[in-house]
Amino acid sequence: MDALFLLLPISLLFVLGIGVAFWWAIFAGQFDDTRDAATAILNDDDRGSAGPS
Repeated sequence: MDALFLLLPISLLFVLGIGVAFWWAIFAGQFDDTRDAATAILNDDDRGSAGPS
């Protein structure tokens, strides 16, 4: 029972911290442009590189 008095406030602080971090990420624009980052590897042009000889 004593461990419960320690673990409950710690877990509530973790949940609050994760919620604040997620809230910041939403309003800071971290999720605004997810499609371009996912397709950037497909648009990579390697034809100009000479490569090792």
